[in-house]
Amino acid sequence: MATEVILPRLGQGMESGTIVKWLKAEGEQVEKGEPLFELDTDKVTQEVEAETSGVLLRIAVAGGEVPVGRTVAFIGAEGEEAPSVPDASSPEPGSSYQSVVESEPAAESRVPATSLSSAANGRIKASPLARRIARERGVDLRSLRGTGPDGRIVAEDVERAEPDESGGLSIPVTNVRRTIARRLTQAWEVPVFQLQASADMTRVNALVARLRERDPEVRVTVTDLLTKVCAAALMRHREVNAEWTEEAIVLHPSANVGIAVAAPQGLVVPVIRGAERLSLAEIAAVRTDLVGRARDNKLRTEDLEGGTFTISNLGMFAVESFTAVLNPPQAAIVACGATEDRAVASGGEVVVRPMVTLTATFDHRAVDGAPAAGFLQTVKEGLEDPGLAL
Repeated sequence: MATEVILPRLGQGMESGTIVKWLKAEGEQVEKGEPLFELDTDKVTQEVEAETSGVLLRIAVAGGEVPVGRTVAFIGAEGEEAPSVPDASSPEPGSSYQSVVESEPAAESRVPATSLSSAANGRIKASPLARRIARERGVDLRSLRGTGPDGRIVAEDVERAEPDESGGLSIPVTNVRRTIARRLTQAWEVPVFQLQASADMTRVNALVARLRERDPEVRVTVTDLLTKVCAAALMRHREVNAEWTEEAIVLHPSANVGIAVAAPQGLVVPVIRGAERLSLAEIAAVRTDLVGRARDNKLRTEDLEGGTFTISNLGMFAVESFTAVLNPPQAAIVACGATEDRAVASGGEVVVRPMVTLTATFDHRAVDGAPAAGFLQTVKEGLEDPGLAL
């Protein structure tokens, strides 16, 4: 008997998701645990794995927004007939992936003659991947002749096409982008203050170099040192490892440090849990895994949950200093600029030292100035003498 593939609930509060593309075609063999389709939620775009093995008999929902619990496909034995379901192949109303082409009625006067073989009942026949590429490149599907079965437009047809010349490129707003916009708006409503300090990175640079020389396979970075130092400082200054609620200020027992990463789908903040208990090598390994999967768009919902503090490092872009936007409901974030040689006073003389500027932003509802300053001072001391935090 065919098994229904149900749209899963991937996180607390998730009510729907957007199917971006199917990774298997109808008729293909599917193994349990194998990626089946890409799902865009309000937090991340991730692959959904098959819960059973068999043949993908039918894709009931080709793409678009789908409520949690809806049947999106059937998996069964080869030759088995899949049960019929109500037509749900069109995206839900209001879906961020519903294109103008799909929502407009057919009009022969508006459809070039070369594309009529790709249209059926007013709907352009195109694969989900072809539609996604067309959106990204600004290609009008109505202008294409499909080379797939029954004139279906496939990805290769779109890749060979030229972008529309009717105007600028319009990029649909994904659920992840909507979440970023909502959270940034919430952050600007929080009463915050900033503190800034510079740290001498001489010992950090020497330690990173020695660790890389000793174990080249574990590539420790300045971000890893900063993560460890901040985690130690958070345990010493518990008032900063906090979040504001209307009922109470919650002090977290562990330093779950989020690392801001520029990923293809937008800014994401995967979390290194219990960073105060991890060695530098362990932090480096976790960070490498999380950042790699973020850039490959393979993060899971649980990778982004539970953070208590965030680090944003733009030093690799030669940014001297900047102010990072708070990551609600967290009470603090540290922005790290580039390490650069500067002339500083030391022992009554002017010397050149590798210096970095740290700018910390705090939620003033949860954290007052004195404990915030104490936290930043501890971070500075930990960078200037890493042995204090290791």
